[in-house]
Amino acid sequence: MAGVNRGPASGDELGDDPAGVVVDAVGKTYDDGGTPVRALDDVSFAVESGEFVCVVGPSGCGKTTLFRIIAGLTEATDGEIRVAGSPVTGPTTDMGVVFQEYHLFPWLTVEENVGFGLERTDRSAAERERRVDEMLDLVGLTEFRDSYPKSLSGGMKQRVAIARSLAVDPELLLMDEPFGAVDAQTREMLQRELLDVWASTGKTALFVTHDVAEAVTLADRIVVMASEPGRIAEIVDVDVSRPRERGDPAFGEHVARVRDLIGARP
Repeated sequence: MAGVNRGPASGDELGDDPAGVVVDAVGKTYDDGGTPVRALDDVSFAVESGEFVCVVGPSGCGKTTLFRIIAGLTEATDGEIRVAGSPVTGPTTDMGVVFQEYHLFPWLTVEENVGFGLERTDRSAAERERRVDEMLDLVGLTEFRDSYPKSLSGGMKQRVAIARSLAVDPELLLMDEPFGAVDAQTREMLQRELLDVWASTGKTALFVTHDVAEAVTLADRIVVMASEPGRIAEIVDVDVSRPRERGDPAFGEHVARVRDLIGARP
């Protein structure tokens, strides 16, 4: 899967896809002291099953607002989100959500953090333990299963967060700047590891970032947003075979194109 780039998909094409994500004419208006402020306007795109899509855009374009609406944490003023064929009305186990902040429980071990969401399922104790073992192996943290978050590096903490989000076997892995708090070297390592996880699990991934090079490294397609109000400027296909090298001229061309779309500078 990791070497395959798919073409764009429309909402209509995904209408019958049980594992797809559809963002359908989503808008959000805030009341700023009695003055309505339009944060998002008529945002529509679709993510097909197993696809990796990144969302980028300038500050204030509504990336985080859109993320929160898709995650069911904020209600849209108009439009609809559908995940696995069902409208999103609140947080759901169909989505594994990863934030920039790790949100690990400091009083729980790595193993206990990864298994936390499984406690709310009807799986047997043996099944939960087996699933945790699988996730720890997937992110390379088996030997740290009895460690507490305070003893882990930032990159390791984010790997725990990813394992926890995948443990309940969600349809969608939804991430908001998950590598924004780590250094550049760790960030590149986590990007490679995330692609390995994505390829081995076949999950649908939607990843919000401000880093254009990160988006080109990861995505099948990039949703480029514009601001005032937040809306889609263009959806860019990343037709570069994986693994992608930043020194590849084609990689640089995609980075330049996306930066030009959002008005950024190299």
